[in-house]
Amino acid sequence: MGSMPLMSFTAEALVDLAGVRHKRSAATHQVPSAPGLYAFYGDEQAWSELDLSPAFDGQPLYVGKAERSLNGRDVGTHFSTGKTGSSTVRRSLAALLADQLGLVAVPRNIVRPDGSANFSLEAAGDERLSRWMEERLALSTWVKPEDVVLDEVETAVLLRLRPPLNLDKVGESRERLRRARGVLAAASRNW
Repeated sequence: MGSMPLMSFTAEALVDLAGVRHKRSAATHQVPSAPGLYAFYGDEQAWSELDLSPAFDGQPLYVGKAERSLNGRDVGTHFSTGKTGSSTVRRSLAALLADQLGLVAVPRNIVRPDGSANFSLEAAGDERLSRWMEERLALSTWVKPEDVVLDEVETAVLLRLRPPLNLDKVGESRERLRRARGVLAAASRNW
């Protein structure tokens, strides 16, 4: 993909991601089962409770890519209780909301803990996180056209939007988030 098409696809993705946003209840039926990018937006209270400030009006909290299905990845994983171990955005939210929501980190697989930095949450806390997400977050999507390298568009979008819950490809450090996630990862390893 040359630079002109990449710029064009990036512009298209930025427009779509800034567009229609769905709460979880609507997302189940509105978000397509196609590959593409997604953005999570928080209401004013979400930003406050996460102790974050948007760098500009309309900044998303998190942007990610779904290689197979936006509906499966976003609605099926990120918004679902019991999926924190498989969701970067859930782990980032959990790290910043741990004290407020009383979240307790556990290994992703309690039967066979692997010592990984990816943690899950005890069941009641995982449900509290899901409820918080349903109340505070909205989701927008961009469906990838054929023959577009999703990773390239994602990288360009992340550099433009710099969502504060993304750890990589944003061109800036996320030390507070990394430390907070590290605390929960360590707790799950010591569980």
